[in-house]
Amino acid sequence: MQSKFVRILSFVAAIVLGCVFFLAISYLGKKSDGPISTLLLGLEKNVHNIEQKVIGVKKLRSENLKWFEEIRNDPNKLKQPNKLLLGAYDDNTMETYEPVIALEDSLHTKLPIIHFYTAWGSKREQVFPFLRAQAIYDLGSIPMITWEPWLNDFEPVQFPFVKDKENPNLGGMAAIASGEFDAYIDQWAATAAKFGHPFFLRWAHEMNDPYRYPWGPQNNKPAEFVAAWKHIKKRFEEAGATNAIFVWSPHPAYEDFASFFPGTDVVDWVGVTTINYGTVASWSRWWTFQEIYNNANTELVKLGKPIMLTEFSSLSVGGNRAEWFREALDSLPTRYPEIKSVVFFHVHNDVTTSYKALDWSFRTDSAVVKELRTWIERSDL
Repeated sequence: MQSKFVRILSFVAAIVLGCVFFLAISYLGKKSDGPISTLLLGLEKNVHNIEQKVIGVKKLRSENLKWFEEIRNDPNKLKQPNKLLLGAYDDNTMETYEPVIALEDSLHTKLPIIHFYTAWGSKREQVFPFLRAQAIYDLGSIPMITWEPWLNDFEPVQFPFVKDKENPNLGGMAAIASGEFDAYIDQWAATAAKFGHPFFLRWAHEMNDPYRYPWGPQNNKPAEFVAAWKHIKKRFEEAGATNAIFVWSPHPAYEDFASFFPGTDVVDWVGVTTINYGTVASWSRWWTFQEIYNNANTELVKLGKPIMLTEFSSLSVGGNRAEWFREALDSLPTRYPEIKSVVFFHVHNDVTTSYKALDWSFRTDSAVVKELRTWIERSDL
């Protein structure tokens, strides 16, 4: 009886705190910086903790990841894991991680890494994603956050660098390195430090691609990118956010790696995008995993860091993708021992590179799922 009363009381408390948090956000709007942000973060944490106790999801899933518990709480072990770490990004996880759990159920495994993306800017959702990260940790996994430095969303009053600029991203890396965005970086890092648990931070990925992202060489010199990376790493250390594990992730199709590499002292992992577009567009063809990865691995292995396949998937247009997955994964232990993590790119509606939406998801593709299950069982993952 007492236990039932406690559950009811916890549920009511969660609702009350949630209402308070919503009203505070609605009233304060953009004024919620500084001490008020800290108060609201505390309210968020309380609501989250109560919800977790009521729902009980944490215990159900994290029991299957007990082997990962010691690793995920030790940054040193995460920087040199003795076991391959699997992960996934699913584009339907903004409000719930049920899509990732559904993917896990189909693969008969639990994923140590759950990946998501967030952008720079002055908007409320562009602060450190504390609740999303905490939810992942409570599920027994570790967050990987791809942190994208789009400079278009900053308020000119707070960040004069973007004022009256037709292209705020032009020279953006130099501006970051010179401290123009320290107020934002410091607040993000301070909240990351409050999160307290290790997490992978993949900042400004594919920085050597001159076409895709505005932080690339079309707007910035390689030396400016390196300076910006080092500056951010320093600000994180000064904020006490030593729980951030930095993943440097160039594009494998462009060979100018060395000039963009910030240094072994400020990089913990090397990330590589290995996704096969097949024949979906005039500029693409069916590439095997080896053809994609071999373009980069000789140079990247020399850096002496563990390598993570940060976006790993294949479309089904132009070939047999079940076979693509099988051949790719079967080659890892012997041919590519430097690869210590594979993060599936499980996206249903990708509109970033083509005039039509691309579907990278494979949970309902029985042939792919069968190959992945077989490999996971054989690899004891």
